[in-house]
Amino acid sequence: MNNRLKVLRAERGWSQQDLAARLEVSRQSVNAIETGRYDPSLPLAFRIADLFGMMIEDIFQRDE
Repeated sequence: MNNRLKVLRAERGWSQQDLAARLEVSRQSVNAIETGRYDPSLPLAFRIADLFGMMIEDIFQRDE
């Protein structure tokens, strides 16, 4: 799954640790999602979308 998480995080000037704290996950989890090694659970995807004020589909796109 492709995602825009790294770009959205960088636009706000947040480190991976900052984002992890806001989402209540580890920095390693944020890194794994950003690099595509881990797809977030649906509840976590909703928390991410809510944090950025976007729809899940605007952040995450399935691989073509």
